[in-house]
Amino acid sequence: MKSLRKTILIAAAHFPAILGARLAAQQPPPLPAETAPQQGPQTPQKAEGQARIPVIVNLVVVPVIVKDGAGRIVPDLRKDEFRIFEDKAEQRISYFSAEAFPISMVVLIDNDLKSRDAKQVADSLRAIVAGLSASDEVQVCRFDQFFHAGKDFISDQDKLLVELKRTHLDDSPSVAPPGAAINNGPSINGHSATSDAPNITGAMINIKGQSTKALDDAVYAAAQLLKDRGRDRRKMILLISDGINGKKSNVNDYATVRNELLRSNIAVYGVGVGSAVFDRRFERLAKYAHDTGGDVYYGMKSRAMEELYSRVTEEARNQYTLAYAPSGSDRGTDYHEIEVRVKREGLTILAREGYFSGGVPR
Repeated sequence: MKSLRKTILIAAAHFPAILGARLAAQQPPPLPAETAPQQGPQTPQKAEGQARIPVIVNLVVVPVIVKDGAGRIVPDLRKDEFRIFEDKAEQRISYFSAEAFPISMVVLIDNDLKSRDAKQVADSLRAIVAGLSASDEVQVCRFDQFFHAGKDFISDQDKLLVELKRTHLDDSPSVAPPGAAINNGPSINGHSATSDAPNITGAMINIKGQSTKALDDAVYAAAQLLKDRGRDRRKMILLISDGINGKKSNVNDYATVRNELLRSNIAVYGVGVGSAVFDRRFERLAKYAHDTGGDVYYGMKSRAMEELYSRVTEEARNQYTLAYAPSGSDRGTDYHEIEVRVKREGLTILAREGYFSGGVPR
């Protein structure tokens, strides 16, 4: 009897181990390391319905617009239809998205237009709101001899509409703020856009027979407002101007401003207005748009301008986003050329043509 009890106790003691062994035998074997799921940048990460770019230190992000022969947006391209080159060396696209990104936009309005043109622009501005979403943000700024920054970026569309309705374009150029006599650079509310020193504005410059409008400095100052808005936002300047630029009135030349835009991945969209539409005196608008991957349009009447604003926001909203980690290019050089191609024929590609490695686009 003792022997039987001892046998039962021994069997009970070993039963959990036996059961565990049988259960283990029924489980599938672990995945080999090479077949385990990978967390890679190919899959767009979303937050609140918006695409999000993975944080990789040396990732170069390239927004791309693709149009057909009639100028219509082409929205149905796949990742494998794109090719991207840096300094003529083809790159592997590590991130691709056709999702919408929230927009951070500076509306930069020429404050030195002819009276009739200024009225046409002022009457059209409220239409900008129609192309925006609740996740977008806008700051409304003006420029003539110097730069007039808006109060702040506005996301609330009702508040933005009020701000646009209140935007007054002067019949004549503004004068410099009193006491501005130290720093000669682009200004924000009478102060330097890059330091705390007061600014000597273009209004202090009197050049007979030449415009003193500082368009280049205004674009540079707008870039300072946008550059830290984050890489998960589409950063853009909507430049509404007659294109006249007093070259001797600017502290920053074109190359300096363009480089700043490229470093911060900011696209410029130009809307050429006024009687200069007939003369196409918009070299600066077209150059900024071309070099930064934006676009340029021309309009004289308020209704035409309203339609152009919608086209601009549609383009910004329907961009592809490509990103790659550079390889095969000379990392010792500062500037790197970018070329984007698509396999389909007859399409037009709008993308910035390069970047500066000294400041990988933020």
